[in-house]
Amino acid sequence: MEWRPMRRFKQQISEEECREVLKTAPRGVLSINGENGYPYGIPIDFYYEEADGRIYFHGARQGNKADLLSRDRRACFTVMDEGFRREGEWPLNIRSVIAFGTLEEVRDEAPAMKKLSRLARKYYPTIEAADAEVRKDGARAMVLAMTIDHMTGKLVKES
Repeated sequence: MEWRPMRRFKQQISEEECREVLKTAPRGVLSINGENGYPYGIPIDFYYEEADGRIYFHGARQGNKADLLSRDRRACFTVMDEGFRREGEWPLNIRSVIAFGTLEEVRDEAPAMKKLSRLARKYYPTIEAADAEVRKDGARAMVLAMTIDHMTGKLVKES
């Protein structure tokens, strides 16, 4: 598949910078093909596993997201970093990343629980709290892995 080049190429950030944003961004929006021709965008927690280059999510095994993914596994995931201001300037500079790929469920229990634990540790205040939550509810969660087919990022100065 051929991907359209970024129109604002002067604002494009490197693949390395894209990976950095994926590692540090707090949350993102996962978009999948929805019902009646409408896209379905879900604000969602995630973590990026640099070792395998995949993005991991979790969710319920039943519901709209699960139903939609049973029909079409293609997805778009969008994140933004928290931004920064250059000294003496008021505008916020924000790096964003858009990743296109395919989602699949991590079905083997041991790897799924390991990925779920990594995800929880990103958000919970302590490792112990994260691990306790995974032990308590992890078996009911669906762990999704997104294989990235194409990714772009850019730096925007909001002025």
